[in-house]
Amino acid sequence: MLLGAIEAGGTKFVCAIGDENGGVRERVSFPTTTPKETLGKVVNFFKGKDIEALGVGSFGPIDPNINSKNYGYITTTPKPHWGNYDILGELKKHFKLPMGFDTDVNGAALGELKWGAAKNLKSAMYITVGTGVGAGAVVEGNMIHGLLHPEMGHILIRRDPSDEYKGKCPFHSDCLEGLASGPAIEERWGKKAYELPKDHEAWDLEAYYLAQALANYILIISPEKIILGGGVMKQNQLFPKIRKNVKKILNGYISKKEVLEGIDDYIVSPGLEDNAGICGALALALKSLEK
Repeated sequence: MLLGAIEAGGTKFVCAIGDENGGVRERVSFPTTTPKETLGKVVNFFKGKDIEALGVGSFGPIDPNINSKNYGYITTTPKPHWGNYDILGELKKHFKLPMGFDTDVNGAALGELKWGAAKNLKSAMYITVGTGVGAGAVVEGNMIHGLLHPEMGHILIRRDPSDEYKGKCPFHSDCLEGLASGPAIEERWGKKAYELPKDHEAWDLEAYYLAQALANYILIISPEKIILGGGVMKQNQLFPKIRKNVKKILNGYISKKEVLEGIDDYIVSPGLEDNAGICGALALALKSLEK
C-alpha cells in the first residue's frame, strides 16, 4: 500500500511516499514560500504516484474539526500569506482520495505511538522545541481535540527569579514558547542554541522551564510516554536535567515506577528520530483509510 505524507512546516514542506508500516520510500523538501508556489510543488510531487490516501501534518493553528466550515484551514497563523488558508481544500481539488489532517505535533504523537518510542502503548505526548514549542497528544488511540487543538506551547510557567529576559512570544511574552523556544534562547544569550557550549548556564534554565511544562502535562493528561523532539532537543545534555527537574517538581506525588524509577525510559527522544513528523503524516493517511 502506498501512502502520501506532507509535513507542512512554517519553514519548509516535506513530502513523502511511504507505506502502512511507516516506511519512507521517497521524499522531497522545499522552502515554505507562498501557498500558491508551495502547494504547486506539492501537487507536482504527488502526481502519478498512485497513492491510496494522503496525510497532512501542518503548522498551526489549524481547524481540525471535520464538522466545521473551516475544516482543513490554517487559521490565525502569523506566517505571511498563510492566514485563513484552505490547505486541505486546495489538495482536494487535485486528488480525489481519503485525506487525514491534523497538527504536525498531533501527527508526530500518533506516528510515535504506532511505530516509534511509544509503540504498543495507549497514550503518548510529542513535544517539539525549536522555532516554536508545540505539543500533541494521543489518548486511547485518539488525538486530543476540543474547542481547537492543544496549544501546550503557550502555557504559563513560573519564571526563574534570575531570568530578566522579557520573553519572545508576541501574544504572551513569557509563556513556555516565549521563554524556551529556539528564538528565545538566541535572543536571551546572543547565540543560537547549537552554538552554546554544553556546560552553558542556558541549559539549566531551559531544563527548568521545560520540566515545569512536562510536570503539568503529566498531571493533566497522564501520558504513558513523553517524547521530546525539535532542534533544541538535539542538545542531549538537556534530557538528564529535565528528568531530574520533573522528579523534583512532582516530589513523589505521581507514585508510578515510570516516574520514580524509570524516568530515563519515560521522557525520551523520538524513536522515529528525524522521521517523526513525516511518519506522523503517514499515520494520519492510514487513519483516514480506517475511517
